[in-house]
Amino acid sequence: MKIWTSEHIFNHPWETVATAAWRKYPNPHNTAVIGTDVIERKVVDGELHTHRLVSSIWYFPRWAQALIGSAKICYASEQSIVNPSARHMVLKTINLTFCRHIAVNETLNYTPHPSDPSKTLLKQEAVVMVKGVPLTHYMEDMLANKISSNAGKGRQAMEWVINKLNEEVKDLTRSTDEILSHTKKTMDDIASSAKKSMDGISQKAKKSLDDIQSLNLS
Repeated sequence: MKIWTSEHIFNHPWETVATAAWRKYPNPHNTAVIGTDVIERKVVDGELHTHRLVSSIWYFPRWAQALIGSAKICYASEQSIVNPSARHMVLKTINLTFCRHIAVNETLNYTPHPSDPSKTLLKQEAVVMVKGVPLTHYMEDMLANKISSNAGKGRQAMEWVINKLNEEVKDLTRSTDEILSHTKKTMDDIASSAKKSMDGISQKAKKSLDDIQSLNLS
């Protein structure tokens, strides 16, 4: 058995990081994960519970494929719980493909940083077990190293998604400002036209009164 752990600090609030976690795949930084499908989603006591099927490609060397077999697409089960009140998100993933010989249990915990709530702390752990094949320890080390490499790519992917979210917010703000500016101009034009119309009506009314008074005097 091989245990791999890691911690990382995102310079973004928990809400932003948790949102980005849902939109993490697919991304250009970790192309091994090719898709996710929601199997079940429900809210229990204010917590969002989600079960997803994760599709990916595992790039095993030929000698490893000779021991455990090969698959074009590998699948994993991901169970997650999000508690917005406590600002806590946990994702637990276990592989379904190659499970006869390999078990990779990975857990990711997203919480506000204990000393700076404006940042997010990610604690990541993976437990790797290989059984029933030769070179067990060597394969466990290989898988742990792969997980470590993918973790770095995953953090880059999160930053990429967060940048996209920030750009979307900027675009929305920009569009809203343009709409408000256009609306204000339209209202100003309407008010100006209304004022001109009222001035015209007042002038005509005044002229009519003057004409009536002139007739009465004559």
